[in-house]
Amino acid sequence: MTMISLKIKTGDVVRVLRGKDAGKTAKIVAVLPVDEKVVVEGLNPVFKHVKPRQSGQKGQRVTISAPLRIANVQVVCPQCKKGTRVALSRENGIRQRMCKKCNAIIE
Repeated sequence: MTMISLKIKTGDVVRVLRGKDAGKTAKIVAVLPVDEKVVVEGLNPVFKHVKPRQSGQKGQRVTISAPLRIANVQVVCPQCKKGTRVALSRENGIRQRMCKKCNAIIE
C-alpha cells in the first residue's frame, strides 16, 4: 500500500458518519496513514483477551478502541461546530487547513 497525504491529524474532533457509532463526536487518538484508518477515543469498542502474565493472576477482557476508516469520519470545525470537509491553503509558504463551510482555520 502507498501512504497518502491526510487532512486529518491526531487531536482533531471528528464526527462518525457510518457504522454503529454514527452521529457521535470524539477526538482522534491515532492516525494510521498506511492503512487509511484512525483510532477515535471511546468509539468502536472491541474486547481484547489478555492472558495471565504471572502465576496467580487472572486473565481478563480489556476494551480497546478499534480503528475506523478515514472515509467514515468527518472533521468538526471548531468555529461553526459543523461536520465539514477540509481545504488546504498556502499562505507565506505555510500550509494551513481550512473549513470549507466557514473558511475558518483549523489548527
